[in-house]
Amino acid sequence: MNVALRKPMTREAFFAWAEAQDVRHEFDGFQPVAMTGGNLDHSRILRNINRQLANRLAGKRCESMGPEAGIATIGQTVRYPDAVVTCSKFDGQDRLLPNPVIVFEVVSPTSVRTDHAVKLAEYQAVPTIRRYIIVESDAAVITLHARDQDGVPFEAGRRLDSDIVQLPEIGIEIPVASIYEGTAFAQEIGKPI
Repeated sequence: MNVALRKPMTREAFFAWAEAQDVRHEFDGFQPVAMTGGNLDHSRILRNINRQLANRLAGKRCESMGPEAGIATIGQTVRYPDAVVTCSKFDGQDRLLPNPVIVFEVVSPTSVRTDHAVKLAEYQAVPTIRRYIIVESDAAVITLHARDQDGVPFEAGRRLDSDIVQLPEIGIEIPVASIYEGTAFAQEIGKPI
């Protein structure tokens, strides 16, 4: 049986296609992938992270962007992290944020494998990304992946062992309590995992 293989979409074709869609998509380098919705705690956590970054970076050289800012990873892939920080200037009409330094992903039940494995490998391949922070949306658990001082790709991820997310690359800290503010499990913060 002959089956016609589809030709992979280009990044430029993806951007043109995505503008006409009602649902947000990422681009895996070959085809669009619909972004799944999370629960209300997922949305609350995402909002909290973006608020904390914006407040702490106000007036500084680096700027945070929310989930509408795309970043290029491996090949033609385009990801839209839940929060991303760059310290580079950019044109507001650009489709991709240049030189991402910090990336946050809030995990929903349907994105566990993608966030912990696929996106980890992709973000690890971007030399400017110094820190990848995975924030669980159903428990107060944060996993950090950081590039060492010599630029060696991310060390093995580790669960946060303090009540502060330290981001020395951009000169700020974020209390874990402020990330989980308003969630049903916010009272778990500071207790042993």
